[in-house]
Amino acid sequence: MKIKSQRDFWSGLLFLLVGVVFAWGSTEYSFGSSAKPGPGYFPFGLGILLALLGALVLFKALTLESAGGDPIGRIAWRPLLVIVGSIAMFGVLLPRLGLACTLPLLVLSSSLAGDEFHWRDVLLSSIVLTVGSWALFILGLKLTIPLWPVFITG
Repeated sequence: MKIKSQRDFWSGLLFLLVGVVFAWGSTEYSFGSSAKPGPGYFPFGLGILLALLGALVLFKALTLESAGGDPIGRIAWRPLLVIVGSIAMFGVLLPRLGLACTLPLLVLSSSLAGDEFHWRDVLLSSIVLTVGSWALFILGLKLTIPLWPVFITG
């Protein structure tokens, strides 16, 4: 069997594996029912959907011919490390600085991963994401996420 698109093959395989791992890991939680889903219901469904998407992309990579075999380019290490570092920074700083300070820091630091940087876009994204996250997670879902830094709230 010949791989006709390397990009689709590897991305499909990754989607398939991640979906299966998430679906399998969610079986440790109770499923509940459709009327009252438990904590394992949603991750299991998403894992299955991701695995099906991966299987579809994998099938496409093995059956449809693409120009030049769609080779995989070099790994972009700098953006990868900047994004992973930004997410780790967000996880460490959220309990200390709160959502209002940490989310703009996340947007700012992760925007440095790209080739183009515009302050206006970073500020607009920070404002929209911070207000939206506050409304969704703190007001809507009533999660106990600190909004302001510890040194302000005491």
